Amino acid sequence: MLRRLFTTLVLLSGALSQAALSADLTAQETRWLQGIWPVVSHAREALALPLDLVVQPQDAPGHAPLALGFVDGRCKLVLSMRGNPQVQRQLDSIDPALLTATLELMAAHELGHCRRYLDGAWHGTPAGFVAAHAPDNLAPDLRQAWLAMRSTRREEGYGDLVGLAWTRERHPELYARLHAWLVAERSAELIPGSHHDTLDWLALAKDPAALAGRTMFEAAHGAWMRGLKD
Repeated sequence: MLRRLFTTLVLLSGALSQAALSADLTAQETRWLQGIWPVVSHAREALALPLDLVVQPQDAPGHAPLALGFVDGRCKLVLSMRGNPQVQRQLDSIDPALLTATLELMAAHELGHCRRYLDGAWHGTPAGFVAAHAPDNLAPDLRQAWLAMRSTRREEGYGDLVGLAWTRERHPELYARLHAWLVAERSAELIPGSHHDTLDWLALAKDPAALAGRTMFEAAHGAWMRGLKD
């Protein structure tokens, strides 16, 4: 399986109960919330995004520790850390000296999904872009899965660029190290062209000058457009 450093958008429902919103926090949850807080604060105050934080109180093995949900017009940053070995695996991949900046990058990535969903652009393509057709030899259900995979790949590419745009603005001295870390994560167990194959976009963003813009979303958009191929 692909290593899922970041999840795609998760549509959540009533499972996001008040208990989940007010659960007693573990030390690890507190550390992650502290790490992502600069991004959350900026999103709420400077960008006016409708954003909530959710800590899942139940065990969540196999879930992405940090994910995005969308409920009733609001984005939900969801931490699923209890009973979840994915948390330690992700921590093991991060240099402790880079932990805070990496958590910020991860949160900014998820807010890229938030912005796309709020704009009604999720899984959409820009005017004039012609997406590739699914291979003719696939059964109808597999054709739909193939098309969904390619759409998700485009969204993951945009999210990665938003994360790097945040890093460029807030941690320019760490940009090269975090870019290299992200490339390594996306290269692990890579299936070319699959959901989390964002390497084409990451190559365009090796030079942080490629991510100049008024906001992290605007900064990501140009490089994202240049990386669209099919």
